[in-house]
Amino acid sequence: MDTLFPGEVATELLRELAKVVRRAYGCRATAEQLKRGVEALLPIVQEIRYAGVELPQPRQRQLSELAERLARGLELARAAAAAPRWNVYRSVKLAREMEKVERWIARWLQRQMPAHVLADVHHLRVDAEVRMERIERRIDHVEAAAAAAAAAPGPVVGVRVPSAAAKGAGEMMMMMQGLEMGVVVGGGEAVGPPMIGAGARVGKERVKEVLMGGAGWGAVGICGIGGSGKTTLAREICRDPQIRHYFNNRIFFETVSQSPNLESLKLKLWEQISGNIVVGAYNQIPEWQFKLGPVERGPILVVLDDVWSLSELEELIFKLPGCKTLVISRFKFPTVIRYTYEMEMLGEDEALSLFCHAAFEEQSIPPTADKKLVKQVVAKCKGLPLALKVIGASLRGEPPKIWASAKNRLSRGQTISDTHENKLLDRMATSIERLSGKARECFLDLGSFPEDKKIPLDVLINIWMEIHDIDDEDAFAILLELSNKNLLTLVKDAQNRGGDIYSSYSELSVTQHDVLRDLALHINNREALNVRKRLIMARREEALPRDWERNKDQQFEAQIVSIHTGEMKESDWFQMHFPKAEVLILSFSSSMYFLPPFIDTMPNLKALVLINYGTSSTELGNLWAFTTLNNLRSLWFEKIRLPPLPRTTIPLQNLRKISLVLCETNSGLNESKVDLSVTFPKLSDLTIDHCIDLKELPSSICEVRSLNSISISNCHDLYELPSELGKLESLEILRLYACPSLKRLPQSICRLRRLKYLDISQCINLGDLPEELGHLTSLEKIDMRECSQLRNLPRSSSSLKSLGHVVCDEEMALFWKEAERNIPDLRVQVAEVCYNLDWLVE
Repeated sequence: MDTLFPGEVATELLRELAKVVRRAYGCRATAEQLKRGVEALLPIVQEIRYAGVELPQPRQRQLSELAERLARGLELARAAAAAPRWNVYRSVKLAREMEKVERWIARWLQRQMPAHVLADVHHLRVDAEVRMERIERRIDHVEAAAAAAAAAPGPVVGVRVPSAAAKGAGEMMMMMQGLEMGVVVGGGEAVGPPMIGAGARVGKERVKEVLMGGAGWGAVGICGIGGSGKTTLAREICRDPQIRHYFNNRIFFETVSQSPNLESLKLKLWEQISGNIVVGAYNQIPEWQFKLGPVERGPILVVLDDVWSLSELEELIFKLPGCKTLVISRFKFPTVIRYTYEMEMLGEDEALSLFCHAAFEEQSIPPTADKKLVKQVVAKCKGLPLALKVIGASLRGEPPKIWASAKNRLSRGQTISDTHENKLLDRMATSIERLSGKARECFLDLGSFPEDKKIPLDVLINIWMEIHDIDDEDAFAILLELSNKNLLTLVKDAQNRGGDIYSSYSELSVTQHDVLRDLALHINNREALNVRKRLIMARREEALPRDWERNKDQQFEAQIVSIHTGEMKESDWFQMHFPKAEVLILSFSSSMYFLPPFIDTMPNLKALVLINYGTSSTELGNLWAFTTLNNLRSLWFEKIRLPPLPRTTIPLQNLRKISLVLCETNSGLNESKVDLSVTFPKLSDLTIDHCIDLKELPSSICEVRSLNSISISNCHDLYELPSELGKLESLEILRLYACPSLKRLPQSICRLRRLKYLDISQCINLGDLPEELGHLTSLEKIDMRECSQLRNLPRSSSSLKSLGHVVCDEEMALFWKEAERNIPDLRVQVAEVCYNLDWLVE
């Protein structure tokens, strides 16, 4: 096919036409008409594209002509989208040109497509006749061989002698299986049983689409945690008839493993790809062979299973025209792989079927088994194929009491037996062993958070910074490393949004599969209780664990303490000693919560996290515990009713960061008479998110001169900021996101000479910006998308010489375009409107 394929151009053309319909009034009707024509054409050309059939030269020329016309339409659409609205003459001219393209496409569909259909039918008929003749000849050969074998003397009873008939019948069976299932022809290992899982079937189609798209070389990935079915999916793709036809059975499957012999593997792959036997080493192959050898033989698919290293992968990818590489790994390799499909866990029915196959060698629960108990054990495996197979096999033939014990042990985060532990962890722990020291410790920290709950990214990054002595950038890099190794999952595009230099982590989170969490807990629990680095309640309990109480007279060496309970009263606690504790995570579900008395035994506590998972805000008791936290550096409150701070509050001299999420703040902040600059003398970061009763900030906040960042988001009742906000001379980030009641900014913010980032996005009632905005000489970025009441910019905005990036709506972009003349490095980004209801899930 021609490299300029109509499907690719048509897809891009549809995108541009959608912009024209939305923006260019002068040629909207013509663009809409052309858009309908291209939409009708696109499925046809895409079907031709993915059919994998080499077309005759006349048909290729016709499709090339179609691609050229579509490319012309794409040029016109881009020109129309970029044309100024006031240039009516240019809009009319572009509309006429687009009408010509639309008429040509309509004629092409009427005249050429019927001929293409007839040609396709003819080719299918001839191809079917050839295949049937081949099968009939093979059957005749098998019958002749069988007749010859029947005339020969019979073998001795009980001794199996290979015969021509048996050999011929075996070949016939292999051929029929190949017709039905698709056998990998080009070497490697035999293909396993068909995969299961609806999510994997969707992924299979997407991977197929990418593999069969484009004529150049490219790499596609399948990644997932150990035992998630990556290799099974890859083998299923290799057996697919469309894939086999597209690559003409030139599919080569090789397992790389952790310690491969690269030279031997490269040589073997090259011999398979080129079809030539190489005498000597791989590095002795002439360069011209790489350029000319495999091109004439059509596209090639190389499947590399169990890849662990980026450097090894780069050596095994052949950058030859038409040579595609499918990479199966536990990790992502975004620098060399253009598309990666991430494995999903099995659904309930699929998990049950796989488990029953392992436990009973049946596809469903047998009548003699306890259905309820089986389903409970399956549910604890959380859809992970490896866990289902290993645990199912370990319970095969066991009595009901052993099954009940298995269910209870899984519920407590324990292993069923040593055999189960060894088989499961030997397969999965290798992902942890290859991590660097810091990354491994950070992975183990993830077990400190409750099961099946989103982990706030802000909390996680902050904990890593405090206890591992790393900065924000290094912590985020470790986060991406763990994500790329499938040891956690980033939620809500956290990689892109969190990677921005002025990003806020407050709305971002990560999740972790329960099996991976259990793995972290298992590794943490290898040491004796009192000397563990992390003391964690694996599951929510109504009281503290009994073994904690038995060991309470000895001090605990834990650096992280994580407690997950319901309501806790003063009498529910017992005293423990944590002289080395640096992080305390308290997760609970109640309207009343008494803080643990052993907080005063934590002199080195740096991070305190309180998360209420209940339906209403929690009122805290035992607030005097805060008087002993002299080294506390960060505080996270989630769904807490803040009490008014008394005047006698002892200052928290080292507190740098306060985060209030979903809290009731009205009585705690607005009614407090405390001077915040005295209580929090070193506070540098204040985050308030989804505190809907927050109406205004206390005026004393303007005296906290150490503040570097203020982030207020989704506070719908906030209507005013303190008038003296300009006193915050150290402030660099001011984020006022989605505060719809806020109508104006105080004029004093123009005195914030160090301010680098201002976010007023989705402040829909903000009427104007301060006239002296240009005095913010350090300002580098403004995000003002969806500020519908803003109609213009202050004249002084042209003085913002340091401004490099503005994100805004299309209407405001016109004003910023004019300011670009005076701000040389300014980049104006028009935000795309995105309507969704994801926030309802949150």
